Amino acid sequence: MKTLPSDQRALLFGLGAVLSWSTVATAFKIALSLVDTYQLLFLATFTASVILLVLVLFKFGVTTLIRNFCSHWKLTLLAGLLNPIVYYHLLFRAYDLLPAQVALSINYSWAIVLTLMAVVFLKQKIQRIDLVTAGICYVGVVIIATGGDFTSLQLADSLGVVLALLSTFVWAAYWILNIKDGREPIVGLCLNFLVALPVTAVGCYVFSDFAVPFNGVLAASYVGVAEMAAGFLFWSTALKLSNNASRVSNLVFLSPFISLVFIHFILEEPVTKATLFGLTLIVTGLICQQLVHESSGKGGAT
Repeated sequence: MKTLPSDQRALLFGLGAVLSWSTVATAFKIALSLVDTYQLLFLATFTASVILLVLVLFKFGVTTLIRNFCSHWKLTLLAGLLNPIVYYHLLFRAYDLLPAQVALSINYSWAIVLTLMAVVFLKQKIQRIDLVTAGICYVGVVIIATGGDFTSLQLADSLGVVLALLSTFVWAAYWILNIKDGREPIVGLCLNFLVALPVTAVGCYVFSDFAVPFNGVLAASYVGVAEMAAGFLFWSTALKLSNNASRVSNLVFLSPFISLVFIHFILEEPVTKATLFGLTLIVTGLICQQLVHESSGKGGAT
């Protein structure tokens, strides 16, 4: 693979990340049919922690890991609270309550939330296009959440929709925190998961138990690999190798539609017209936002 030009390698790693992330909505639902949210959070966090720890120790050594924790322990605790603890607990609960296609589509609107939160926390100026694209995205969210029935405004599951929306705010907050994070990305992520692991273990012990069937362990471990570890590693490698970051970042817009294919054929969940139309609006809003920001030299939220 090293014989390929760096841009081609970046494209392959980017596609690897997109394919990995495209399977996780299906993986969430399969795992949640075998384990509860506390068990899933603990097992997935454990799997990701082991993978990240091995990679960090191999690449940087234990001294770097300890030094980063000692110099950034407050940041590590806060980041670990946001991701994985709060974010994935909300997300898993949303997936437990909602059809996979609904939870997936609502969660995908996090990039718009990031743009809006950046105005408050990073003092960035909001443009008219940001408000327009946010409006387009949230019209898509409403269409998906109501199944396209605006007259009744009955949500697919009101608690599930609220949890999915809350997860977008937590994930956006985590990314804002990352902007000010001086740690090496993989080292920081490893530390976040390591400090979160005992919390997820206690949560599993108090609110559930560790009696998990073997196929449940496998399903939860896959979530830890594909969603929490491999996707991040593939994506960060792609961005480092690429001479044109926007070309790689645009691949992410394929993910929700590929996810719907897995949801339809593996979960046998009928994909509704409301989901397709609403998700198209969300992605269109995000693409428009990214194109405008790229043309102005500011970069997009995604």
